[in-house]
Amino acid sequence: MATTTTDELKALDDLAKTAPADALKGYKAAMAAVSGKGKDDAQIREIAIVKIGELLAATKDANGLAEHIRSSRSVFGEIAKAKTTKFIKSLIDLFGSIPGSLPLQVQVCKECIEWAVAEKRIYLRQALETRLAGLYLDNKMYTDSLDLIGSLLKELKRLDDKNVLMEVQLLESRVYHATRNQPKARAALTSARTSANSIYCPPLMQAALDLQSGILHAEERDYKTAYSYFYEALDGFSQHDDPRAASTLKYLLLCKIMLNLSEDVHAIISGKLAQKHAGPEVDSMKAVATAHQNRSLLEFEQVMNKYKDELKNDPIINFHLEALYDTLLEQNLLRVIEPFSRVEITHVAELVKLPTPKVEAKLSQMILDHVFHGILDQGAGCLIVFEEPPHDHTYDATLDTIKNMSAVVESLYEKAALLS
Repeated sequence: MATTTTDELKALDDLAKTAPADALKGYKAAMAAVSGKGKDDAQIREIAIVKIGELLAATKDANGLAEHIRSSRSVFGEIAKAKTTKFIKSLIDLFGSIPGSLPLQVQVCKECIEWAVAEKRIYLRQALETRLAGLYLDNKMYTDSLDLIGSLLKELKRLDDKNVLMEVQLLESRVYHATRNQPKARAALTSARTSANSIYCPPLMQAALDLQSGILHAEERDYKTAYSYFYEALDGFSQHDDPRAASTLKYLLLCKIMLNLSEDVHAIISGKLAQKHAGPEVDSMKAVATAHQNRSLLEFEQVMNKYKDELKNDPIINFHLEALYDTLLEQNLLRVIEPFSRVEITHVAELVKLPTPKVEAKLSQMILDHVFHGILDQGAGCLIVFEEPPHDHTYDATLDTIKNMSAVVESLYEKAALLS
């Protein structure tokens, strides 16, 4: 029976490419037909469980996938605990390819945690709780994620399980970064690296640590160091064909743009490593680099709208590109108003090809930030630019005098102390 079913599974694998629905029925029938506890029968059940999950994910059937995970628990009870953890995590991760399935994925993960607690499978529970904390992060439920991470860290430190501890600490760093708490994000990452140094760190985990290090350095405007970390992460992800390689390459190219080295972006894209990950992610950064080279605000806005998913919907990229856009806008406005002492705001807006209210708001901000000296005449709709006022040295001279007087008084005090 087992040999026949193995042959059937091979045929079903080919059928899945042309008729997924028929293949799905075939896998379910093959799984039901195997009832023995032999090694071959167990292997067939394992293959069928994974293939059914993959087909349900491919057909975007989130509810079907959830029901499949629930109905497979009787089989998981007969499989080795290490394999069970691997299968359940893989099946839950399949929800990631189904749009709008995140709430259901969280619900299924919670159900699996309850099952793991009932079955007294500690390692499986810890792995699933770690995954759930990651899902909370994806769902922007930061408080829930941090609460779960806190309880996990206490337990893992007591058990001294460095592998899972390292993963949870990295996740903690990502959550704190998402909440804009940079000091705690850096502290959590340092803890994760300390844990990684005390054990063998798998290449993909090392790449994930490098990626997070690059993100945090970029937040601190240290783009040179960030570039080095992103390069290491890209190398690690590329060697294992990890999908995170494309977004890492995007961050690497971002660093070059932020360093005003946009010309290097085209050289990197034409390289062998980047060509492997060619796609909309790389195209978006190439377009940003071209707009930055041309110093064109209009082109920059067009690129941001064209590649909305790759740029605006990525919080890390969006954060830095907003800063870059502000810098470009300031540079363009300063260049435009330089020849004028009085100019209509509408004329400035026409020259930079942007809406008048947006230009007016930016000019007001620049005046308040002392980027240049002037006032906005709202009644006339004009910008009046003043000459740069001469620097008043009175305060500097006063501070120098006070400093020298302080030195004289201290010297006299020391001499008086010696005489007494």
